[in-house]
Amino acid sequence: MDYQTYLPQDELTAFVKCYWTLSAAALAKEERQRIVPDGCMEMIFHAGDLYRQYLPDQTVITQPKYFVFGQITQPLEIAATGETNIFAVRFHPEGCLPFINIPIREMDNKAVALEYLFREQGKTLGERVCAAKNVTEQINLVENFLLQHIKNPEISDRIAASSVQTLLELKGQLSVDELADQVQVHRRQLERKFATIIGLSPKQLAKIIRLQATLKMMNERKFEHLTELAYENGYFDQAHFIKDFKEFTGVTPGEFYAGRLKMSHLFSGT
Repeated sequence: MDYQTYLPQDELTAFVKCYWTLSAAALAKEERQRIVPDGCMEMIFHAGDLYRQYLPDQTVITQPKYFVFGQITQPLEIAATGETNIFAVRFHPEGCLPFINIPIREMDNKAVALEYLFREQGKTLGERVCAAKNVTEQINLVENFLLQHIKNPEISDRIAASSVQTLLELKGQLSVDELADQVQVHRRQLERKFATIIGLSPKQLAKIIRLQATLKMMNERKFEHLTELAYENGYFDQAHFIKDFKEFTGVTPGEFYAGRLKMSHLFSGT
């Protein structure tokens, strides 16, 4: 398995966090992978075989060949159907809005085909990216497309961007009221901005960022006991830790740690 990340050009740094690639040989037996929320929407291109996605009701669907995945607000289970060869764009939490022409909230937990979002241009982009000879060519194709499709270069919202940065700096360890005070805006206005621009509530994003900080410590084994891990990341007590952790991963911290992170850290922005 080979996972690599690449930075965007300067004109897109306000919107794009990074590009990433993942390649892996086909497994002898299909294996489900649990992906946890990280607050970032992604544009995915499958140059290899497609992935299956398991819905909460256990319905199984096949993801499109190229799509934008909305905000993940619950555990996401996927499985490769063969050889993996992915190129992807990871947007900042507030970075996808300028390129999307449908309400962000409608995309939560969904893989929305590029052809649906951008019609024939989306299909053409997908075909060209999947046929590209190397990563440099893929990046150039996607960056040219994104630069042409920014609805408004000034659409990057200062309050949303400042709020996200504050949450990241404090690792999600503050309340919505505290965040509103920090960025000097009324709580209701902040919640409306998040719903429209990010597709999550401020509380949801704070919880996801805190979870990601916890997973990073867990992956790097920077703790001795799970109780220590909980308090280090601002959870009130063990019950609070387990509740929030299970909301986004579907399992308890102990179960998750015992199974290791597998592919989840590759998709989580860590």
